[in-house]
Amino acid sequence: MDIIYCLVPKSYWETWSGKETYLPRDYEQEGFIHATKGEELLRKVADRVYSDFADELYVLVIEEQKIVSPVKYEQAKDGLLYPHIYGPLNKDAILEIREMKRTNGHWSVAEAVR
Repeated sequence: MDIIYCLVPKSYWETWSGKETYLPRDYEQEGFIHATKGEELLRKVADRVYSDFADELYVLVIEEQKIVSPVKYEQAKDGLLYPHIYGPLNKDAILEIREMKRTNGHWSVAEAVR
């Protein structure tokens, strides 16, 4: 099973409650959903993108094969390949939702909330 991760602020995720799909706030600008593969890279991305974020942060744990929209691995500015989801994320591909916790300025994956 191939797992990918998608970070989302808790307050924004809650606005998608009851819907069958999910789109991030920046989807219209970016044209895809940012995701990562591997927990180590997930932590690095969380530290970089959410370095000044003070609210609660979730990570969606997604089974890549269940995603209905196209997934393309593309090289980012850091030279690494990241999975990009080109369309809405169907929620039945989400295996679980976990909290992210910040300790000493670094994010890590915490307990499951679903």
